[in-house]
Amino acid sequence: MHARLLYVMDPMCSWCWGFAPVVEALAAQAAERGVPMELVLGGLRRDQVAIDAAARVRYLGYWQAVNATTGQLFNFDAGLPEGMRYDTEAACRAVVTVRSLDAQSAPLMAQRIQQAFYQEGADVTHAPTLVRLAEEVGIPRIEFAEAFDSEEQHRATAADFSWTQDLGIAGFPTLLAEKNGRLALLTNGYQPLEALSPLLARWLEHAIDG
Repeated sequence: MHARLLYVMDPMCSWCWGFAPVVEALAAQAAERGVPMELVLGGLRRDQVAIDAAARVRYLGYWQAVNATTGQLFNFDAGLPEGMRYDTEAACRAVVTVRSLDAQSAPLMAQRIQQAFYQEGADVTHAPTLVRLAEEVGIPRIEFAEAFDSEEQHRATAADFSWTQDLGIAGFPTLLAEKNGRLALLTNGYQPLEALSPLLARWLEHAIDG
């Protein structure tokens, strides 16, 4: 029997930041039954135009909605630095790269990128920032930097994006449960832990004991 959770996310998706405590708790709940969680990177945005004042106000409005719903903290003053291009490919590729080097560190890398972006005002579209964050979660700087720029990791990231699109997943966060290749949708979009924990418990009971 092969069972796992698949968390489809983007570290620069504000609702994924809001969902971070929930998915951490769900991953722990599944791990108690021997079911691991793996990350799939969705690719939220590929905007090539630098953020202007109007766009910044619009994005901060999204952040405020996430904060109001989830309680997750944002740095509204320092966030979204001027001139940043809201292209999430590099941040996604950083998580994919860490996943290839040390799979257990991938969730830590995603979380560290989220903290840097939403709470510290860092531009996580820049490679030097991502190299620093990878080092902070225990990945050697040179090893990460070489892999991050490789064609292999570009292809692996594109493969995650394609897998997500092929399933028709348009919004994040999305949490799937898989048993022997069969997928069950636990949520598409934010839901609180009290709504999702019973759903996961029932799936685990069926998957493990059924």
